[in-house]
Amino acid sequence: MLEIALARKLGAVQIRVDLLLERETVLLIGPNGAGKSVLLRLLLGVLPPDAGRVALEGRVLFDAERGVDLPAEDRELGYLPQDYALFPHLRAIENVAFGLSRLPRAERLPRARAWLERLGVAHLAGRFPAGLSGGERQRVALARALARGPRALFLDEPFASLDPIARRDLRVSLREWLRDWRLPALIVSHDPADAVLAGRIAVIEQGRVVQQGTLAELRRASASSFVAGFTEGLQ
Repeated sequence: MLEIALARKLGAVQIRVDLLLERETVLLIGPNGAGKSVLLRLLLGVLPPDAGRVALEGRVLFDAERGVDLPAEDRELGYLPQDYALFPHLRAIENVAFGLSRLPRAERLPRARAWLERLGVAHLAGRFPAGLSGGERQRVALARALARGPRALFLDEPFASLDPIARRDLRVSLREWLRDWRLPALIVSHDPADAVLAGRIAVIEQGRVVQQGTLAELRRASASSFVAGFTEGLQ
């Protein structure tokens, strides 16, 4: 379980989010500037909150009152950034192994290769990112995020840089993977088609979660014009 109760003022936006994730996938949607990516940065420990608390499976990652603020590398979180952020000078297997520095050296490449195999790209282990398609880069980046054994997973616009065909095919694969992994997973997106990945949708506007529920529930009683427009995009 991932428990989120965070507040942070950033420019004109006041982030104040309360959200609870079981072992499920939640799609976080909202207009540009609503605070979606800022929330991910707060959870990852890249940006410090002003107040609040974050706990993962009972382990406190951040608590303003108690003075707890674990470093990003100690939070056991997996993250897939929008641009995948692969190192161009490292081969695919080396990119995946990069985050495994706490393992004995002899275990790093075998672990990396195992995750490339799980995601169907073991045959690309020796290639550099420049020689990979967008979908292949996404799979390598996912392997890197998961190889460390995270307890929760965050994905920021995971299909934004893909062409429509690759986007459609990878949605199908990612939906199956998320069901198998059974991690608390938060996906940031503005694309209505990504709703197929999640059992629940949380809507953030002006830094606050204004509505959450299944797609059918949002469709029946939209809390704002943005929510109505989002659900209409799926009809």
